[in-house]
Amino acid sequence: MSRPLLTVILAAGKGTRMRSELPKVLHRIAGRSMLGHVLALAQGVGGDRLAVVVGPGMEAVRAEALAAAPQATVFVQENQRGTADAVLAAREAIAGHAGDLFVLFADTPLITPETVRKLLGELDRGAALAVLGFEARDPGSYGRLLTAADGTLEAIREAKDASEAERAVRLCNSGVMAFRLDAPLDVLDRIGNDNAKGEFYLTDAVALVRAGGGRAAVVLCDEDEVLGVNARGELAQAEALWQRRARARAMAEGVTLIAPETVWLAFDTVLGRDVVIEPNVFFGPGVRVDDGAEIKANSHLEGAHVGAGARVGPFARLRPGAVLGRDVHIGNFVEVKNVALGDGAKANHLSYLGDGSVGSNANIGAGTIFCNYDGFFKHRTEVGAGAFVGSNSALVAPVKIGDGAYIGSGSVITKDVAADSLALERSAQDERPGWALKFRTMMARRKAAKGK
Repeated sequence: MSRPLLTVILAAGKGTRMRSELPKVLHRIAGRSMLGHVLALAQGVGGDRLAVVVGPGMEAVRAEALAAAPQATVFVQENQRGTADAVLAAREAIAGHAGDLFVLFADTPLITPETVRKLLGELDRGAALAVLGFEARDPGSYGRLLTAADGTLEAIREAKDASEAERAVRLCNSGVMAFRLDAPLDVLDRIGNDNAKGEFYLTDAVALVRAGGGRAAVVLCDEDEVLGVNARGELAQAEALWQRRARARAMAEGVTLIAPETVWLAFDTVLGRDVVIEPNVFFGPGVRVDDGAEIKANSHLEGAHVGAGARVGPFARLRPGAVLGRDVHIGNFVEVKNVALGDGAKANHLSYLGDGSVGSNANIGAGTIFCNYDGFFKHRTEVGAGAFVGSNSALVAPVKIGDGAYIGSGSVITKDVAADSLALERSAQDERPGWALKFRTMMARRKAAKGK
């Protein structure tokens, strides 16, 4: 791409078929909104400027756009009068831009950077306009791409305006377009609404560009890549397609997925080489797993960093702020939230660790709880290096357990424990010899008496 690029992302559709209070483009795939995926794509291909077109009152969409791309400019399409009208809502940005114009749709989140580069590459090869097309399994209501014998694009015909012969064409329009025009507004402003729906179609730009002597090109991609999401079923389909790609990429980069179809990744999941992931593992946003770590079956991770060689699960939960050092073991039914565990630390069974730190090579026994919340505020628990916390212990924060200290099983620790000390907190054990035998004999007599 040799010229500055303005990307206009159309995000004005209400998506009534979603049956949702949430605007359509804010529904998530792999933990990121569809709009976020498209904005990331636009930024990833080197766009110099971003314009996002939203509908009236779509403040949540505006906020999402600016959160994902603070440099973007947001425009409002006051009336829903077609795709050309939507692009022209960004008139101010287009008029002030000297370079190429690229149009994307916020409800089409699966397009890859490689495909976009091919599309923009057609502009470098002399096309005034390039359209992303696909061979449809069922052309249905898609607009048809009508090409000449040499493969150049002659026109795009909307299905409702197409002849019977044109409706037989399987080459369809995705809506995604790139323009290299000296004055794109001259073309856009000449688009009329003489069609079955009375709307201003961006697709009419093809005929106008050709009438001015420009060449229009088609770049093909797989139909799945340009899946538009308008209903919940399509959202699920898009999620499945995205996950399939991400799993394949992870395995190609050296990750072992024992049952790939059962592992769910987020848009920003980072997996190191020789990571092994067992079945039924879910990654929410913000997870990094370093080389050689193992995530065992039925674990859930979000906002966590797993160190090299660490082992997590099975049935473990890592919440935001969980940071595991090298060779840490987090075992079955252990939950970690906002706790950093030093190298070699272990919490192998049935524990909750919330808000604090665990030193290197410390051992957290089964059933241990960091009591971090007093009903109003969160407090920290700090366990020193090499400390041993016995099973079924409650550490009531704020509290510090010194390096090398031992906590006796069943203790409730409310005060700091010095390094290398033993802390015990138990009631005296009361044993009554023969009591159980006497009790059983008495109860057996009562039961027998009731049976008479």
